[in-house]
Amino acid sequence: MIPKSRGGPTSVVIYDIHALQERFYFGDDVLPCFETGIPLLLQRLRQLPDAENITIAFPDDGAWKRFHKLLQHFPMIVCNKVREGDKRIVRIKEGNPEGRHVVIVDDLVQSGGTLRECQKVLASHGASKVSAYVTHAVFPKQSYENFMASNSAGPGDQLAYFWITDSCPHTIKAIGQRPPFEVLSLAGSIADALQI
Repeated sequence: MIPKSRGGPTSVVIYDIHALQERFYFGDDVLPCFETGIPLLLQRLRQLPDAENITIAFPDDGAWKRFHKLLQHFPMIVCNKVREGDKRIVRIKEGNPEGRHVVIVDDLVQSGGTLRECQKVLASHGASKVSAYVTHAVFPKQSYENFMASNSAGPGDQLAYFWITDSCPHTIKAIGQRPPFEVLSLAGSIADALQI
């Protein structure tokens, strides 16, 4: 029930929509504009001292389907998760993290359980560093604390960087720029999408 704007259908900018089939949810009064935060990540990766040693990892096939074409000039790793009882087990399906700075890419994070398990398996297979990027850092019940250096078991249990966008303002207010978190602003991208 989004009303029409003065110029016709109302434009809605959506970043890295989680359920791809929801693209078809909108009616005639809405002009959805589907965008991605990946250009912000690419810009940040180019600034890293080890930019030539980056490998992209996806925690599951869904993330690979959503993002692989935007990141195809990087070596890639695809993980998969299986549930055995109450346990979530992440395995490397394809790719090799050995000696690489591996960046896990996904659309959103909530509790962070899958990201943590993916980080552990990549580190145990020889990744020199593991970082993560998500567009939407939802983090209910302050679950971002699981990624803070003070809550890790040791240096091998920490993410080097955790890049998030400012799509969830409550999270950004709570986290700020505390390591390993770095906030990448969507403001310029939104303005470009809406041609402001």
